[in-house]
Amino acid sequence: MPESTYTDAIANEIIERLSAGEPLRAICRTEGFPTYRTVGNWRKADPEFDKRFLQARDEGFDAIAEECLRIADTPVLGEVVRDSEKEGRTVTQEDMLGHRKLQIETRLKLLAKWDPRRYGDRLQLANDPENPIAGLTDEQIDARIRALQESDHG
Repeated sequence: MPESTYTDAIANEIIERLSAGEPLRAICRTEGFPTYRTVGNWRKADPEFDKRFLQARDEGFDAIAEECLRIADTPVLGEVVRDSEKEGRTVTQEDMLGHRKLQIETRLKLLAKWDPRRYGDRLQLANDPENPIAGLTDEQIDARIRALQESDHG
């Protein structure tokens, strides 16, 4: 596909679809839309577009998280077919719970990878007991080392 020329109309639609939770690669597969790489070039060339893009992506992540709630709260009936020698083939209607769990889990795992700060399992804070030197300046670390050395000799 040839390099696409930037237009406000296409840029606005990309921003709108991103903010609704649609992945950029899926958007770029739309007929007449730029390639993924081209959108990356637009972002590098236009700081305002990049700012809008990043905001829309964050909103899109939130939309995906909200979609997980909708999936969890909405039963989906489907047919379950079981074959047994004793009873033969039985067909029942049940909630597709396993499928809904897979949909939710997949979205949550992607969110944790795409935005670990907001959707990851662990938030790292400065002066965390498990990582006490995070966020400290070199001078603060040196002072802490000296204090520990002095307490060992005291």
